Amino acid sequence: MWSIAKKEIGQFFSNLTGYLAIILFLLINGIFLFVLPASSILENGYASLSNFFELAPWVLLFLVPAIGMRTLSDEIKSGTLELLKTKPLTGWQIVFGKYVSILIVLVIVIIPTFIYIYTIQALSATSGIDTGGIAGSYLGLFMLGAVFAAISLCCSGLTANAVVAFLISVFACLILYFGFSALSKIPALSGGADYFIEMLGIDFHYRSISRGVMDSRDMIYFLSIIYFFLLITVKKLQSKTT
Repeated sequence: MWSIAKKEIGQFFSNLTGYLAIILFLLINGIFLFVLPASSILENGYASLSNFFELAPWVLLFLVPAIGMRTLSDEIKSGTLELLKTKPLTGWQIVFGKYVSILIVLVIVIIPTFIYIYTIQALSATSGIDTGGIAGSYLGLFMLGAVFAAISLCCSGLTANAVVAFLISVFACLILYFGFSALSKIPALSGGADYFIEMLGIDFHYRSISRGVMDSRDMIYFLSIIYFFLLITVKKLQSKTT
């Protein structure tokens, strides 16, 4: 499993694609957080990273599928899935190895944003920042990325075309992240059903964790979604190698 993860990470950083992904993520967030007046942290007047945690999910919605789009599609295209089948590895070990590689890249992408914490702390003229709330927000951001990673890996196993896998992944992530929230706002659903529909979406649980509220229901939701898509990936992988 770890050999698969290391191979995937090595391939991702073997060319400029991996480095450009990290640079673009930091650049986009940096422009919105420190340059554009409407969203600049410097214009808020108080020590908060709320703008970052509102913007980051939308950037990850495209970044994570870009990271994971080749994980299985290239294996299908090159015919090496049959070769993997001959290795002493189970379907879960293969899928989890590839999934872990996406998570490691995700962590590498997120870690440089810790400089924002130092920046806000240094610029704060009073008591500083809410470290507990920020810790919860980073946990929520990681779990959100982990869900996107599972979705992207699953979509990558559906086609041999990496671009098609990317587009399907973005669409699926968008629907699960924002679709249920948008659906809940239909007037005909107001009065009770809207709340339960909104709870089905990722955005509801991400916002809950981002407020610093550590609710086990949110963690169970994220882990359930991850397991569901990884299970589909394993079943799809087994059907392609039998």
